[in-house]
Amino acid sequence: MSEFNKIMQSIKRMIILKRMDLMRIRFIRFFLFLCLLTGITYAQNLFGGKSRVEAGLIAEEISVQPGKAFWLAISLQMEEGWHTYWRNPGDSGLETKIQWELPDGFTAGKIQWPAPEIIREEHLVTYGYHGMIYLLVQLTPPAELQTNQPVLVKARVSWLECADICVPGETNVSLSLPVKAETPELHPAYMETFATARTKLPLVSEEWQFQASIENNTIIIYAQPPDWMKSEIEKAVFFPYTTGLIKYAEEQEFSLSGNGYRLVVPLKEKAVTPDTLAGILFSESGWRGPESEKAIEVVIEPKENIVITGSGDALTSIWMAILFSFLGGIILNLMPCVLPVLSIKIMGIINQAHDNSARPWQHGWIFTLGVLVSFWVLAGILLILKAGGAHLGWGFQLQSPVFLILLSVFMFLFALSMFGVFEIGTSLTTVGGRTNGKHGFWGSFISGITATIVATPCTAPFMGSALGFALIQPVWISMIIFTFLGLGMAAPFVLISSIPALLKFIPKPGRWMESLKQFMGFLLAATVVWLLWVLGIQSGATLVTIVLFNLLFTALAAWIYGRWGHLAMPKKNRITAVSLALVILALSNGLTYANIDNFNQAPKDMHPQDDGIQWKTFTQQEVDLLVKDGKPVFIDCTAAWCLSCQVNEEVAFSSSEVQQAFKDLNIHAFKADWTSQDESITKALARFNRNSVPLYVLYKGNPDKEPVILPELITPGIIMDALKSIER
Repeated sequence: MSEFNKIMQSIKRMIILKRMDLMRIRFIRFFLFLCLLTGITYAQNLFGGKSRVEAGLIAEEISVQPGKAFWLAISLQMEEGWHTYWRNPGDSGLETKIQWELPDGFTAGKIQWPAPEIIREEHLVTYGYHGMIYLLVQLTPPAELQTNQPVLVKARVSWLECADICVPGETNVSLSLPVKAETPELHPAYMETFATARTKLPLVSEEWQFQASIENNTIIIYAQPPDWMKSEIEKAVFFPYTTGLIKYAEEQEFSLSGNGYRLVVPLKEKAVTPDTLAGILFSESGWRGPESEKAIEVVIEPKENIVITGSGDALTSIWMAILFSFLGGIILNLMPCVLPVLSIKIMGIINQAHDNSARPWQHGWIFTLGVLVSFWVLAGILLILKAGGAHLGWGFQLQSPVFLILLSVFMFLFALSMFGVFEIGTSLTTVGGRTNGKHGFWGSFISGITATIVATPCTAPFMGSALGFALIQPVWISMIIFTFLGLGMAAPFVLISSIPALLKFIPKPGRWMESLKQFMGFLLAATVVWLLWVLGIQSGATLVTIVLFNLLFTALAAWIYGRWGHLAMPKKNRITAVSLALVILALSNGLTYANIDNFNQAPKDMHPQDDGIQWKTFTQQEVDLLVKDGKPVFIDCTAAWCLSCQVNEEVAFSSSEVQQAFKDLNIHAFKADWTSQDESITKALARFNRNSVPLYVLYKGNPDKEPVILPELITPGIIMDALKSIER
């Protein structure tokens, strides 16, 4: 009766019922019940026609040798439009079963299932087959089997055949084979059949490495291919052997992860995860090309929140990532993109140094909180978008013209406040200056947020590898690494504000502070110029012109507020000034953002400027071909908004020694410009376990050797040392 219930459940769920009225449904249930009771073996009588599946049994060898295993194949030929099911049928269906009737002493192995196809019908997803398939099974005869007499092998094969309706099918097959003492020969009629059938089986390879973690009701599978495999797969899916484990109809998120692949598979609610996760990893394009294997068998033991590493011990790797992120955060304070924010910190420390001795350390930790909250928000957005299938990296927000304009307006207002055009007791001015009372704490918090925002274009030494490691880990590990990055960035400020002895070296407040404050305003204005330069590269000069007019009206609004909106003016004047300033800001910014969609991304220069090195525009296909041919290749992953990248361009690549070395060694140089979002460059970064720029990669001219990854900050000497490894 359990078999009857399974069949009826499949019939209900496979859209069978949409063409049948209630009386016909009752008839089918009654007839199926009679079939199971009376042992009727053929399904063709259910609707008065023949079965849509024809089964057969063939052997790979022409005879049987005592004690020597041999292969049989159950063939299933389906009519066009009809299908049967894999070992895990998916949302509905029944797997094909074989019941053997073997001579004494014979044993049968497990069915070797070819990789299935995904069959989608409305909201259901099933795994099955169309056309002709062969189910291979290995039989082993006893060593004492008598020769010179045939053996008869029988099997009862049952399946569920489906199209618009589903019908249970069943038949008996048999095969007689002679028993001989000599080594059997391959059957000439079936040699090619078995060879072809084996190519459709999942590849079982010890060269592939798999790991998995269970997180947020998903299974995250990490697949590391052999070093020699160069094929780049665009899409793959996981077919589990266990039924009822995953949500078959939901999309599985596939992405590159370092030198391997990452697959996020949604679990069913209340699904019990097996101790051993087994199944196949399937790619329609073939793992080594269209004619290669499409499925690889996966057998792993999933762990809760496992740490995935490229090599070495997992505990060592995570601690190294934490150390690198902390050091990277400290060095981030020295990057040119953070220089304007130093004005915020300096002004705050100066005001606090000769004030209440308990206050500086409080501001230090509140500043740290602002930094941490900002890093958590950025990390959360990045992880959420990546979980949704987006390919993003560190500094991704600067690839958006909207964000660039917002940041430009913010920094411009900040500069105007430094110049004294206006002052707001609880906002911009207090971010770097006043620290009295609760408003000072709020200013320190905003200072931490601002520091983080303008730091995102930079990647400090140690930071790139730490972030690359973070974004392939479970969420809790990623957040720990981002936390230590923020702690590293805030550490110098906390140290200075917390140790009274260090505060003694800071001069007393005086008139010089106003000059320093105004000088810092020029640094902030320079930051605005840089942001507009990046915007021009992304969206063209016309949009930059519109933004300049927006900044002009922003300055007018700030001047009106600063002239008539301060507390010394009558209340009526203040209200009028504030209202007028807000209207001007709203109109000018609203018109600016309304025009963004009218400007497409500025076309990339297909022939990057020749600075003494013949740069080509990066394409992964061309790089792969050159590497395969044994040509030396250098890749410069850069972005206009990455100030570290721009410094490297001027310091390293402008060197005549480096330029001459590129020519002498005939190096093929590629520039991967990530100023605007480019998925191909994001994937290229992911291949090297990175999600940020700069990245410098040197292929030595030998396809069998691993490429060299240079540091984030490079000099002519570093490049020349790397070029020495190129094989001439």
